[in-house]
This record gives sequence, structure tokens and C-alpha cells, in this order.
Amino acid sequence: MKFGEFMLKKADTTIYTWFVFLMTVCESVFLFVPPEVFMTPPIIANKKRTLPTIAAAAVGSVVGGIIAYAIGLWLFDSVGVWLIDNFASMEKFEMAKQLFIKHGVFIIVITAVTPVPYKLMAICAGFMGFPALLFLGVSAIFRTGRFAIVGLLLWKFQERANAIVKKYFWQLTVAAVLFAGLGILLMFAL
Repeated sequence: MKFGEFMLKKADTTIYTWFVFLMTVCESVFLFVPPEVFMTPPIIANKKRTLPTIAAAAVGSVVGGIIAYAIGLWLFDSVGVWLIDNFASMEKFEMAKQLFIKHGVFIIVITAVTPVPYKLMAICAGFMGFPALLFLGVSAIFRTGRFAIVGLLLWKFQERANAIVKKYFWQLTVAAVLFAGLGILLMFAL
């Protein structure tokens, strides 16, 4: 059995749904790999995994958003500064604060539906005392919408995606790692 087929077989399990949840929590706090990377294998392995995978990513995002918000609110001087220093920069944090002041809820929407670092905005929201329920509500609606769109597209094109992953597993893996690395480099360059 090829490694790609082995991975798809493992992704077609309930335990992998918990993995999607955990990795989405991590992405919301410090990880730079988009949740869609973790959502793809179970959905292309088995269409029946679509809704549990979307739900795991959505709930993981809310839990991670709560953690990042709490870090900004209560632990900014210790954990928040450490996360920002190690995964972004204070200049980026200051820029995030200014964006929050200028755009408010709109910036939450942008970070929820794009690859812009959600974690930085979540920590900033807590630090600035942005209303928690508003932050979490807007985040939950738009992040869940994003995950649902990706999940439904994967569901619709599951057979084609499955064939592509089986044929080009290593090339796609290398491309994903390079893409994530490029994203991290761009974050540090800006």
C-alpha cells in the first residue's frame, strides 16, 4: 500500500476528527498551517466524514479563539508577548491594534475568512477588551462558513480529489510545506 493511500485510510476514522479539532485549536492560537490542510484527508477519503470534519474545525476554531482571546485579556504580558515574539512581531501586533481601532468587526471578518493570522487578531481583541461575545460570535459565523465552503467543495469533488491525492501525494505534501513556509517567511518579512 502506498503512503498516500495509508494516510487516507487513517483519515477515515473518528480519531482523525479529533485530530482536526486539536489542530484547528492550535491554528487559532499559534500554528501557521490553515485548518483546510487537516480537513482535506478525511473528506476525500470518505464523503460521510464531511459534516463531522466541518464541525470539528468549527468547534476547534471557537475553542482556539477563546484561548487566544483569554491570552490577550489576562496573560498578554507573559504568554501573549511570547507568542507574538515567536510567531509574529510586536510591529505586526501594533498594526493589528490599529486595524482593530479603525475597522472593528470588519477586521474580524477578514481574519476569519482569509489566511490573515486569526491568532494575532484574537490576542489583540482580548488585549483591547473587545466585547468577547461579539468577537466569538462573528468569528464562529465566518470561520464556520469558511470551513463549510471548503468542506462542501471537497465533498462535491471528492472522487477527483481522491484520485489526485493518490497520484500526487508527495508532490502535494512538499508543495503544502513550501507554501506554509513561504507564508511564515512573508509574515516575518512584512
